[in-house]
Amino acid sequence: MRNLILAGLFALSLLPFSSASAFAAKLIAKVDISSQTMVVTHNGRVKYKWPVSTGRKGYSTPTGSYSAKWLSRHHRSRKYNNAPMPYAVFYHRGYAVHATYDTKRLGRVASHGCVRLAPENAAKFFALVQKTGNKNTRIVINH
Repeated sequence: MRNLILAGLFALSLLPFSSASAFAAKLIAKVDISSQTMVVTHNGRVKYKWPVSTGRKGYSTPTGSYSAKWLSRHHRSRKYNNAPMPYAVFYHRGYAVHATYDTKRLGRVASHGCVRLAPENAAKFFALVQKTGNKNTRIVINH
């Protein structure tokens, strides 16, 4: 009985470390539609704040909290005339965070619903998602 109690106490003593390390592994991308910005937090620290373009009139960007589903380095849209979507991080149906070459429109609504980033920023985000893992990545989109 004494050994069982000691084993239980030992297991409980490990909980703060395991939950802390699980939290530390998180990558969170918060997209604010009203300000057209994305703030990237990695291991609890703000790493980046970038301008984005989200869905223009007639094309909404879905709001909510999503995990990254899959990645595609050289993706092309099947729906929109084979348009390039490099460094695509898909999070909900066909919606993704991806690079755009139309960088002059960043900071304003311009997309068909995806979250667009400058190519260098999309490459950084893509690499962080690869490193952290899809399950440990959250994409949170608010108005």
